[in-house]
Amino acid sequence: MKVVVEADGGSRGNPGPAGYGAVVRDARTGEVLAERSGGLGVTTNNVAEYEGLLAGLRAAVELGADEVEVRMDSKLVVEQMSGRWKVRQAHLQPLVEEGGRLARGLSDVRYTWVPRARNAHADRLANEAMDEQAGGGRRAEPETPTSTGATSTDAIAEPATALAARTGPPSAWTGAVGEPTRFLLLRHGQTEMSAQRRYSGRGDVPLSAVGEQQAAAAAKRLAGIENVAAVVSSPLARTRQTARAVADALGVEPTTHEGLVETDFGAWEGLTFAEAAERDPELHRRWLSDPSVPTPGGESFDQVHRRVRRARDELIASHGGATIVVVSHVTPIKSVLRMAMDVGPSLLYRLHLDLASLSVAEFYPDGHASVRLVNDTSHLG
Repeated sequence: MKVVVEADGGSRGNPGPAGYGAVVRDARTGEVLAERSGGLGVTTNNVAEYEGLLAGLRAAVELGADEVEVRMDSKLVVEQMSGRWKVRQAHLQPLVEEGGRLARGLSDVRYTWVPRARNAHADRLANEAMDEQAGGGRRAEPETPTSTGATSTDAIAEPATALAARTGPPSAWTGAVGEPTRFLLLRHGQTEMSAQRRYSGRGDVPLSAVGEQQAAAAAKRLAGIENVAAVVSSPLARTRQTARAVADALGVEPTTHEGLVETDFGAWEGLTFAEAAERDPELHRRWLSDPSVPTPGGESFDQVHRRVRRARDELIASHGGATIVVVSHVTPIKSVLRMAMDVGPSLLYRLHLDLASLSVAEFYPDGHASVRLVNDTSHLG
């Protein structure tokens, strides 16, 4: 796999409160595959820039990349890592050596200087990290386990009738070409586990009585949508039950896809947020801020994102240009929305999705995408 690493770092004062940021993109599509950022205490710009490079290379290795193009606006790092400039600063030597070690684990690494304007994503992450080090930033606080550590944002409201009447297509102002594949993303209804706010991943629990009512309300909401080509769900009972209600209302036969299953929470399955934090305090803290960290015996958010991306691609291949209902869980739905918005994993921690909520994303054959609706629960009122 070929990827592009965009990296940056800086300090407020040189030396001063410092931070780094790195983004890994698919070299072919430009899709964000991973984000990394962090504070470094008090240090220099050059150290912070190297730390951004190292974070990006580590993320590329974790993703299984073999070819990497590193793009940075630091002439010093690009020239030194390319071997054209000598490393005269003793304190940078260990960082250069670590970068070399990571590069040797890849089949090909190239370093390219870019102007700061073309490194804006990594620059933003680095500045957010610097803000936190300087005491001016604010980290998102985790929410309930059923929202997989997300915090609430204002939902985007849209009338129910707007789903049936596709007015003002994004292609009119984005230049998107072709007929999009439209994903109606429905989260399953309530279960006893979600009612108790417990981590609920691979545990195969059914809908509660309230969940069955929510599924029926969602089915009524979607019944008026014309030309739905498929209803596809995760293979777990709570999503299959929700999908069955929707499919019956639409007159289609539901199917399942393994790639749409919820995160494997491993040893945290069935625990509350507080219980998981008490059981594994350091791991739980890291998991809430680093998508590459897996749960004990389970999955990382990066792993979930990769399998959901494969599932999305397979669904587009099967139903390209059509409308499909996808009934799934918090993390897979967030992953699809993240792909449509072309943003990094920070969305996982900042977006809230209610039970039985509806979101809509469209993917065009030329690579464009559009998010039309997020976390709509008007049908539950």
